[in-house]
Amino acid sequence: MSQASWSEYPPGRSFPGVVGRTTDESTPAWPQPVRAAPGAPNVLVIVLDDTGYGQLGCYGSPIATPAMDALAAGGLLYSNMHTTALCSPSRSCVVTGRNHHANGMASITELATGYPGYNGQIPFENGMLSEMLLQHGYNTYMVGKWHLMPSEQESAAGPYDRWPLGRGFERFYGFLGGDTSQWYPDLVYDNHQVEQPATPEEGYHLTEDLADRAMSFIADAKQVAPDKPFYLHFCTGATHAPHHVPKEWADRYQGRFDDGWEAYRERTFDRQKQLGVVPADCELSPHDPDVPAWESLSPDARRLAARMMEVFAGFLSHTDHHIGRLMSFLEEIGEFDNTLVMVVSDNGASAEGGVTGTTNEMQFFNNAPESLEESLARIDEIGGPETFNHYPWGWTSAGNTPFRRWKRETYRGGVSDPFLVHWPAGIQARGEIRDQFAHIIDMVPTVLDVLGVEPPATIRGVTQSPLHGVSFAHTFDDATAPTRHHTQYYEMFGHRAIDHDGWRAVCPWPGPSFVEAGKPFGTPITMTDLDDLDARHWELYHVAEDVAETRDLAAEHRSKLIEMIALWYVEAGKYNVLPIDGSAFERLMLERPQITAARSSCVFHPGTQVLSAAVAPRVLNRTHSITADVEIPPGGAEGVLLCQGTNAGGWSLYVKDDRLHYAHNYVHRTLLHVASDETVPEGRHTLRFEFEPTGSPDVAAGKGSPGRAQLYVDDRLAGELDMPITTPVAFNPGGVCCGANHGSAVTADYRAPFPFTGTLHSVTVDLSGDLIVDAPSEMRMHMARQ
Repeated sequence: MSQASWSEYPPGRSFPGVVGRTTDESTPAWPQPVRAAPGAPNVLVIVLDDTGYGQLGCYGSPIATPAMDALAAGGLLYSNMHTTALCSPSRSCVVTGRNHHANGMASITELATGYPGYNGQIPFENGMLSEMLLQHGYNTYMVGKWHLMPSEQESAAGPYDRWPLGRGFERFYGFLGGDTSQWYPDLVYDNHQVEQPATPEEGYHLTEDLADRAMSFIADAKQVAPDKPFYLHFCTGATHAPHHVPKEWADRYQGRFDDGWEAYRERTFDRQKQLGVVPADCELSPHDPDVPAWESLSPDARRLAARMMEVFAGFLSHTDHHIGRLMSFLEEIGEFDNTLVMVVSDNGASAEGGVTGTTNEMQFFNNAPESLEESLARIDEIGGPETFNHYPWGWTSAGNTPFRRWKRETYRGGVSDPFLVHWPAGIQARGEIRDQFAHIIDMVPTVLDVLGVEPPATIRGVTQSPLHGVSFAHTFDDATAPTRHHTQYYEMFGHRAIDHDGWRAVCPWPGPSFVEAGKPFGTPITMTDLDDLDARHWELYHVAEDVAETRDLAAEHRSKLIEMIALWYVEAGKYNVLPIDGSAFERLMLERPQITAARSSCVFHPGTQVLSAAVAPRVLNRTHSITADVEIPPGGAEGVLLCQGTNAGGWSLYVKDDRLHYAHNYVHRTLLHVASDETVPEGRHTLRFEFEPTGSPDVAAGKGSPGRAQLYVDDRLAGELDMPITTPVAFNPGGVCCGANHGSAVTADYRAPFPFTGTLHSVTVDLSGDLIVDAPSEMRMHMARQ
């Protein structure tokens, strides 16, 4: 396109043209559009989920990751990158360049509490890279996992200012929460929910969908403005549980892990030494006390654990394949060489599968682990649409080789992660390793450094806070350049650590391992606990010489330890780390402020968006009723009236075979089902479900309140069931859907989405405790108990 003759001026400056009485005696000028500097590189940040230090091929793993290995071979592999030990906190650092407590992200957003460092709300003065690059002429795209806003804001009621489009991303496609099914994801496009474009039976998988969408976003803009650079924040759901992957990918690893996690650690550690990822004199961290020896497992337990690892490995290789597709696309359009690619994981490998692993991760969160026999019965389903699987923590420990421990803890297994940088047009070095200390808060400063731009003073009128990270761009072509990041604190669920100039102090909570502590993860910390921890339980490592934290020097260097503890408290004071909170389940179950006043009644209508669990009525362990106002046409109707959850756990109220049904899926282990003993007649009717607890929940034992379930048709008791157990804590995914069951079906009694074929006027969930009393039934019940 040819350019006409005109003049431009920076927006906000005075008009430089001439304004006369008519145009023939006037001179025009235009506000200057925002344009990137000529030749500015694209920026692509790829964030993997729960991928440990020893799980990529280029870090010594036996798992095939050729696309990421190629990025390492054509760029740089950093052996000393650090994260926060958990997903939302780390992701907040990656996009803001500030520490996670300063971002209000002490933990995941679902565990937010009412303190500045813990409330789950990233302050607007902590601008995101997307907001910064918009000011420099970039297109900005967010694809994949977000998990960076309060959970109670994940609804159509908003507010939307902390959704991706509210924080500087021009386009978004992905999911808002912490995890989702790879087969039936909770998808959001820009600011609204969408259905997945195909079914698993048609070949759908989320990772492929995300890669396709990322490429389409880039292509859409490049066909109009080929010289305009982009910033793509690409966040896979992989390798977070559920480990979902097409069976043929998992089967590629059949038999590869039969010799167990100790063998994996040894092989990976030897390979890491050969590659130079760890020093030649490095010592492997000792076998974790919480991890059973492989040979101590029964043959069936080994067979199950090996298959779970095969599925994980296939999941990671499948993810790498689609990252490779994205790289190939950039090559095809001529953008590969001038794209600054950074690949990082948000934390170490995850132990949320428990000591045995699980076919359903919600069993972990509900304290209801399945038996070996139950898991074995589903071994051929692992990785498929009917599971929500996670491997045992023996593989977690192996995945973080050579370090100790894992995600949620601040030993290096939780906070030291793979990090790759690739930029052929800007980095001369190829296939080299960098061992300078770095932290993910350094990523934003590094991007700004290579672009030659200063952090903005304001974003949309909000004065910006200083960045906490420092650039490591000076290390790109200088392997001997010293780090500029000297001090970094860590805190996660009361587990604390600090790095300072080659020394590392760690104060584990509840202890170095659960076996040694005699306490489980998520144990609250009292002031008495804290005094004892600070006096007796800090450990000290000289990681400049002992990278895997194998030699505790606390007794030998007491003065150094005291210095490090004091420094931790200084950093804690700077970044809103206090008060220290070791709790987990208490935070998960905490009620938080909502955008509307507390209600005892919620009304739903068909065709509306799925309501996230954070803002859904909390029906667990309490009296509640669900009432549907329906019209049944001649010939009858069927379908879901209201449901919550998925095949991993949930409940559904529906009509089938002319009868009213209620099903409660207890962590995919037990299905509690009741159907009406009368048909639902034609015409307009009220269909109702009631639950009244008959006992208290035992959350620690994975048991929700037992209770009496009753079905009513027009106020007539039509069915009842004594439910010995219910879900105690949460459904995840746990959205409430009216008029259909989107995603996987809560119960195998119907095929999703099973939309209601009659007229559904509304469904009301009532939590007030008011119940319909059926006098004859009440009398029979009381008489039977005499």
